[in-house]
Parts: sequence; structure tokens; C-alpha cells
Amino acid sequence: MESLSTKSSSATWVGLFIALFGILLIRWAVSLYYPALSFTGVIWKESLIWLSVVALLFIIGRGERLPLSSINLGTAPIGKSILWGIIIAVALALVGGIIASVTHFTGGPMGAAFGKLPLWLIILVVLRAGVVEELFYRGYAIERLQQLGLNRYWASAIPLLIFGFGHGTNGWVNIILALALGAVLTISYLWRRDLVANMIGHFLVDFVANILPRFFSHS
Repeated sequence: MESLSTKSSSATWVGLFIALFGILLIRWAVSLYYPALSFTGVIWKESLIWLSVVALLFIIGRGERLPLSSINLGTAPIGKSILWGIIIAVALALVGGIIASVTHFTGGPMGAAFGKLPLWLIILVVLRAGVVEELFYRGYAIERLQQLGLNRYWASAIPLLIFGFGHGTNGWVNIILALALGAVLTISYLWRRDLVANMIGHFLVDFVANILPRFFSHS
């Protein structure tokens, strides 16, 4: 694991702010202008989130002068990442399915509004969620919090709690779901240290939950 120099630690704090709070702040800012979930609001939100990704990658490469392997991106053979991504997706589906069954959760009002968006936009949102949320809350946040001195438990718990409660806009059940699924993703990341596998697993379970039903509804 690469160590952070004193010079790069200030860049790391900026990177952590983006990783832990960037999505939440963007979601809040967009909601000021587009309170209801809408096509235009989603386009703005997704565009700003991808800009925050560019900013974080710039910080890693130029501010910290560290490779992407420092967040365990591209450190495993792609075949293994795909295999483990599928395994992670199955685990997520099982945990999510149990919680949804017990709570009778079907997505809530936001889920219904989300389902009315164009299919291509839903696919882009699901892809972004799998890639960016794992990059921010697992790969970057966990690694950098550990490198700044936190033990692995605190370095894992802080991003998980922010990730979970950041999903509170769709009700308390969604928070429970996010915390439970986020815990699975965190455990997987700590075990395998394979960020690509996490991204694949996250994307696949969201794909099954949000996109496959649309295909069947149009068949």
C-alpha cells in the first residue's frame, strides 16, 4: 500500500470530501431547482457527479501522485473480477430480496418516478451508481482513511454510514437496504481488495432490480 506524503495529504482531504460528500451535495443542490425527480434534474445530477469523478481522479494522479492501484482499481485479472462481481451480485440480491420481502418495500415514490424515466437514462444511472459509488465509498474512502491513520473498522464504517444514510431521501427502508447492501460491498472489498469486482457486482444487482423489469414490461 502506497503511503501518503505530507505534501499530498492536503489533496487527500479534498479527495475525501469529494468521495464522502460529493454525491450528497450534488443531489441536494439539484433538488433545490428540481424538487421532483425529473429528466432534466437527473441529467444535471449525473453530469455533475461525473465531473466530481474527474476531479477525484485528477487529485489521485496530480495531487497525491499515486496510481489507480492505490485504490485497488485494476489490481486483479479481469476474468477474476467478473467472476467475483457475479458472486457479489448474487449475495446482494439475496440480502436485498430478504429485506424487501420482510418490509414489503417496492421502491417507494422515488422508485416509481425513477421507473418512468427513459430506459437509456436508467441504464446510465445504474452504470454510474455501480462505478462511482464503489470508487468513492469503497476504493478511495477506505484506502485513504486507513492511510491517514484510521484502523480498518473506522475506515470502513464511516463511508458505510454516509453511504447508507445518504439514501434516506426514499424512506427509512431504503436506508436499511443501503446499509445492508453497503455492508456486503464493504466486506467484499476488504476481503478481495478488488474494486472492479465491487463495481461489477453493484451494477449487476441494480441492473436486475431496475432495468430487467422494464424489458419484461415491454415484452
